[in-house]
Amino acid sequence: MSSRVISQKAAVSVVYAGAMFIAVMDLTIVNVALATIGRDFHASAAGVAETVIGYQVAVALSIPAAAWLGDRLGPRQVLLGSIAIFTAASALCGLAGSLNELVAFRVLQGIGGGLMTPVGLTMLFRAFPQSERIRASSILIIPTALAPAIGPIIGGLFVTDVSWRWVFYVNVPIGVFAFVFGVLFLADQDHPVAGRFDIAGFVTSSLGLGLLMYGVSVGPNTGWTHGPVVASIVAGALLLTAMVVIELRAKAPLLDLRVYADRLFRSASIVLTLTSVAFYGLLYLLSLFFQNGLHFSALEAGSTICPEAVGVIISSQVISRRIYPAVGPRRIMVAGLLLIAGVAVVLSFAGTGSSVWLLRLILFVMGFGVAAVFMPSQAAGFATVGAERTGVASTIFNAQRQVGGAIGVALLTAVLSALHPEGTAAGQANIPAFHTGLLVCAGVAVAAALAALTVRDADAAATMVRPRRQSPADVATEAVSTDS
Repeated sequence: MSSRVISQKAAVSVVYAGAMFIAVMDLTIVNVALATIGRDFHASAAGVAETVIGYQVAVALSIPAAAWLGDRLGPRQVLLGSIAIFTAASALCGLAGSLNELVAFRVLQGIGGGLMTPVGLTMLFRAFPQSERIRASSILIIPTALAPAIGPIIGGLFVTDVSWRWVFYVNVPIGVFAFVFGVLFLADQDHPVAGRFDIAGFVTSSLGLGLLMYGVSVGPNTGWTHGPVVASIVAGALLLTAMVVIELRAKAPLLDLRVYADRLFRSASIVLTLTSVAFYGLLYLLSLFFQNGLHFSALEAGSTICPEAVGVIISSQVISRRIYPAVGPRRIMVAGLLLIAGVAVVLSFAGTGSSVWLLRLILFVMGFGVAAVFMPSQAAGFATVGAERTGVASTIFNAQRQVGGAIGVALLTAVLSALHPEGTAAGQANIPAFHTGLLVCAGVAVAAALAALTVRDADAAATMVRPRRQSPADVATEAVSTDS
């Protein structure tokens, strides 16, 4: 029934957009509620931080198995199952009666989040042919950009006027809609047959990513020389090194790292990782800067960051339809990253007397740079990856994005702590420390721009196709077509 009612391009786009929205929004909305959660449960800051760390570690542990599970059980089943887990866990988080319960439910939520993002991306890119990948990316970037920008606004409203529990309940209606829509309209996709489960690859990759994520998340608060932090980072690095050796020798690896032999995928992956460090670190820093440095309310800070998402949404349509097919990914990504770096530098001159509307305009402009990086990197990165490796490529892509985002937050936290630890902890203004953090973000963006220079437009030629104008008859035909 589903394939006759709606095209699979539309069905996958709707389900994955909903899944991405709640997964990405969770990165920012929960942070707003941490202080209130600590007061309600009479917990220390370190104890409350476990709700964030537990989620991030669970995501890292589950991501490596996503591609294998998608091939074993079917991507549709895994995507819908992971959305159900994430949604149910969100409801349980809102009902938690103690901090321990909340942490446990956050771990369950992280397992769902770690699976649904790479499997959904695999389905999206299998539904759209190479010539329409930039169109798929223009769809994908909307929830990716909108969710972290409006997360602090929604979180601030809930914490101030309702209850912190609603930062979790807000996921439920979106998750239920995505799940029900997927059950009704999402069709099965052809996929490779899963081989034997690679236990050694799973243990080394999951534990390695989990320990690395734990160390990077805890380090800024407890100190980088703290024994457990050093041990987790070193152990994580050693396990990931062992994973590389094991997977390159395995006949049927869980994570086929040979995908890095693909020149375009390798370059796009490096750009994505560095961009994630700069972008998610910048969003985290700006939220603190506006509230602790410029004394904005949580709502005012969120509404000042939100124009960035508006800029992304507007510019993504122009880039996908006009600029990308004519110019290619390399120059667009370089220009976008330099724009992000320039905005970070400009913001480093902001002070308590700065106009709120000027800041909003600057962040609106930054949205053009964000769209110019994330969208082409996602569209071009898979251009030369074979269909049989789409699952593992999307798994690796999402793992890098998660790790990059965690490193970005940790890096900026470390900068603030090193320059003014008392002010960071107490929420006092230390504007020069925030300015330094913004310059660090600019430096990472410039490094990503240099990496983008290694991208070859010729390799992405299959994705550089101008969309043809559809007649009403074409649209009607596509609406009832079967893509499964």
